[in-house]
Amino acid sequence: MEQIIVNGLYLGAQYALIALGLTLIFSLMNVMNFAHGQMYVMGGFITYTVVSQFNIPFFIALIISGMALAVIGALIEKFLFRPVIKKSKRDESTMLLAAGIGFFLDSVILLAFGEKQRGVPKIIDGVFNWDFRIIMPYDRIVIGCIAIAMIIAFMLLMHYSKAGRAMRALAQDKVAATLMGVNVDRYQMIGFALGAMLAGVVGGLLVTITGINLGMGGPTSTKAFIMIMIGGAGVIPGAIVGGFILGMMESVGLSVLSQYGDITYLLIFASLMIFLAIRPHGLMGKPWG
Repeated sequence: MEQIIVNGLYLGAQYALIALGLTLIFSLMNVMNFAHGQMYVMGGFITYTVVSQFNIPFFIALIISGMALAVIGALIEKFLFRPVIKKSKRDESTMLLAAGIGFFLDSVILLAFGEKQRGVPKIIDGVFNWDFRIIMPYDRIVIGCIAIAMIIAFMLLMHYSKAGRAMRALAQDKVAATLMGVNVDRYQMIGFALGAMLAGVVGGLLVTITGINLGMGGPTSTKAFIMIMIGGAGVIPGAIVGGFILGMMESVGLSVLSQYGDITYLLIFASLMIFLAIRPHGLMGKPWG
């Protein structure tokens, strides 16, 4: 049981970090970024390239990856989403744009990095073994701690920085925030860049654990959507709760039902459908719009 809980916390920290970026973008712009998984994959490939091709230390490569994805996210928001949001009268336009960006990034990743699985050496060797009840490689412990530290830093940023307060105000009431002098375009771009950066950093973190390949984008986006639907779309604490719930469900399923193959995800999706039928706005959510 202890091993299942530790594995669930490890997975949950990663998932929460992925979901935070997606729900931040949704809360600010009312946009479901279907390209979020591709940003995760691109972050992993950038980290791999910087480490393997330029022999730069992993943690510096992680910072470079986050900065690169932040720039990409800012450009996507400014030159693609912003004009569409201002000119279009239908929400479906942003959804189609996000899907198109996802396909475009898939093609860019394929051309730039190829479709093979890539990975970097472990950042630390050895295995933590507590009386054979909890067995966890040290590199996973480090990655999990980094993910939790980033979640805490993100929450502190949102609560105590000027940019964080402005983004929270926009998420709560865009009209009122605008009347109070908040620059909507600036902080939406910052929010989108921050969301993309979080996705890229998680991809970089996991390139040393599971590796990265082109096919991870779609499943990652799907898991991110599951997490924010569990917690409540657009609710930042809900994304964290949803991430840890999904991580724990996956840990329990893979441990208890490992002999049945992919039935774990079948049960997770079935549980999600039942949950949404009972509570369509999630645990901490509110009606959209």
